[in-house]
Amino acid sequence: MTSFLVRGPTRLNGHFEPSGNKNAALPIIAACLLTEETVTLHNVPQIGDVLTLLGILGDMGASIESTGPGTISIRCNGVTTSAIAVERAKQIRASILLAGPGVARFGEVALPPPGGDVIGRRRIDDHVRGLEALGAVYSFVGNHRFRAGTLKGSVVFLEEPSVTATENLIMAAVLAEGNTVVENAACEPHVQDLCMFLNAMGAQISGVGSNILQIQGVDSLHGCSYTIGPDHIEVGSLMALAAVTRSPITIGGYRPEMNKPIDLAWERLGIKYDPFPDSCARMMFNGPLVISPDLGGAIPKIEDGPWPSFPADLTSIALVAATQAHGSILIHEKMFESRMFFVDNLISMGAQIVLCDPHRAVVLGPTRLRPSTMSSPDIRAGMSLLIAALVAEGESLINNAEQIERGYEAIDRRLNALGADIERIE
Repeated sequence: MTSFLVRGPTRLNGHFEPSGNKNAALPIIAACLLTEETVTLHNVPQIGDVLTLLGILGDMGASIESTGPGTISIRCNGVTTSAIAVERAKQIRASILLAGPGVARFGEVALPPPGGDVIGRRRIDDHVRGLEALGAVYSFVGNHRFRAGTLKGSVVFLEEPSVTATENLIMAAVLAEGNTVVENAACEPHVQDLCMFLNAMGAQISGVGSNILQIQGVDSLHGCSYTIGPDHIEVGSLMALAAVTRSPITIGGYRPEMNKPIDLAWERLGIKYDPFPDSCARMMFNGPLVISPDLGGAIPKIEDGPWPSFPADLTSIALVAATQAHGSILIHEKMFESRMFFVDNLISMGAQIVLCDPHRAVVLGPTRLRPSTMSSPDIRAGMSLLIAALVAEGESLINNAEQIERGYEAIDRRLNALGADIERIE
């Protein structure tokens, strides 16, 4: 088990460059199964979930070579089996992303139940219904098994705009016969990244960025070289960290089109920054963080939802940022009923938080945070606890820090380079 010993409070200086988008890298790596030619990926985050998925492909027979920092070449011509190692699959949620490309390439795939963060019920109903609409047959006997002869295009309306269900459908449909229309599709930046990657391989996907995708099936896909976009969740996380530690840093990878819903929420918390023309954001401090009330002085709310709403992966970060802002705010996590269950750690540090129910918490700030010993339950809650520890005065210990590293590449080393004091304990 990895632990972080964090000495706070801290103030950072310098420039932070985000890694490639974790949630784009995972489906893009899975999509490499769709061609036997070499795919070269740049700006790949070196994080736990990515390494685990690469390990699964390697076990299946793929050739994987690191050719430079953040660059890997993947060739799946040696993959002759769709068998997936149980131990690896249950380490990450992203193993479910092998359903679409697996059934498209092999006509059959058996997936052990996926693992990942325990943040609430994570249904695969839309995955099953969507692939069945293309002609796959689903069964479950210990594994999620999909079988198909020839996949055929269809019109699929998703019950919910699930990111991974949309991605599985896209990856299956690009090699299906005929035209597929995915309605109520997820349109998050990482879904867009996957579509652009597949188009670079010869797929024909239109409507990218909207909730209606048109996919004309092709006979085969070819290799390509592709650069994964920056992780807007990491950008948002560092903005919040800089704001609560009053750190005048610049943050790279800022793309206004990706950050609009984040900008609105951070503005509500009093977090200010100046966008530069070179895809950077400079953090600005003209006084304390002050929560902006709604009209009439009503308590404001930050709530997540499918893109382009505020990202669910930043609700934990918003919650800890609110503890350092003047005023009261309601954080409403609509999508996952267990994501809020880390707030007891913040309360033990002195935060004034009322957990109303599994989905809603009222935060009253600002509060001086005390150091504490904690354990990271998942990626985003772990990052929130790290932010809190960097604000608190004294030494905090965060156990199970490998959970944080599943989503944030070498975060201790990168923050230490800016002036943080994080000691890694193995």
